[in-house]
Amino acid sequence: MDISSILNGYDTSDITVGVLGGHSALDVSHGAKQFGFNTVCIAREGREKTFEKYYKTRGERGCIDTVIVKEGFDGVLDADVQGKLRKMNTIFVHNRYFWVYFDDFSQVEKNFEVPIFGSRTLLKIEERDQPYNQYHLLQDAGIRTPKIYNGVGGKGLGVGIDRPVIVKAAEAERGYERAFFVVTSDEEYERIGSQMEAEGKIASNWREATVEEFVVGAPINFNYFYSPLTGELELMGTDTRRQTNLDGFLRMTAPQQIQALQSVPLKMIETGHIACTVKESILEKAFDMGEKFVAQCKKLPKDLDPSGKGMIGPFALQGAVVAEEGREDIVIFDVSFRIPGSPGSRATPYSGYLHGESMSVGERIGLEIKSAVEQGRLEEIVT
Repeated sequence: MDISSILNGYDTSDITVGVLGGHSALDVSHGAKQFGFNTVCIAREGREKTFEKYYKTRGERGCIDTVIVKEGFDGVLDADVQGKLRKMNTIFVHNRYFWVYFDDFSQVEKNFEVPIFGSRTLLKIEERDQPYNQYHLLQDAGIRTPKIYNGVGGKGLGVGIDRPVIVKAAEAERGYERAFFVVTSDEEYERIGSQMEAEGKIASNWREATVEEFVVGAPINFNYFYSPLTGELELMGTDTRRQTNLDGFLRMTAPQQIQALQSVPLKMIETGHIACTVKESILEKAFDMGEKFVAQCKKLPKDLDPSGKGMIGPFALQGAVVAEEGREDIVIFDVSFRIPGSPGSRATPYSGYLHGESMSVGERIGLEIKSAVEQGRLEEIVT
């Protein structure tokens, strides 16, 4: 696919920013409108009202200009949809939906003939079942991760469990959602995993899931933005997760939790985020970690990153701040190679310290696209 020739056919004075209808669509679209861009949303039938009605552009209100409704999100690959997007001079901002809702992600990499802001090939490295995945990248970058008990990437049975570990199994019904469970020994691993499989709570391939040290610390997501235009790494904000029904259990007393667990299974499905700040003494560690990540992405071989551009735009390193022998450290156990679904990170002050006022990730993307257009460097930020 020749992205250059597609861009050469664009009227860069009339750029449209495109999104899939969910995850971070409103954040991206709002940010795009702040910098004068049109917006288009590919919505899934049955979930289109948010974009087609409630946040549709009407005068000075709303942020979604055009909505294209398809039976499934993979309808964005349809030739007629791609044609409309190119006619609208669309730069598409991807998110995790591109992986979750597409049976064959390689179709996005090879056949989606619309410029994507960011990397179209690094997204798959998030998935722990890939030959080279986020664990390999974090280790290669020298970023601290939890101890893995069944090999990098979660292959093989859990053995030698000598402390609390979290088994990152997939749900039986929704394979893209995790049905995490915590155990403290090999015996518990086999017994609890087998029981959860029999009850239909986890997928039958749970023994292939990553068995990872359960890190006891304050959960923090570090949300970054790397600009190829400036060569600078920015910390956009920090937040933590709300999970259902874990958060409900945490509001109970210990006796209530024990009683509830007899009839209500514990789940850890992400349902939202809370903006939170970190101490300034932690910031240098956070920036160092982000710089290492960006540097390692630039070293990836052509089979993983054919563009050779590495990390472009937003990404997140998600983990926990731990206290050890009087000092604090950051342990990372998850990576997002695209915009995280957390618009609340703008409520933290870090982007404001740099830009003068806090910016959402969507606004930062809008600024980057505007700067690239003005400088004639659009090709540097898309793949």
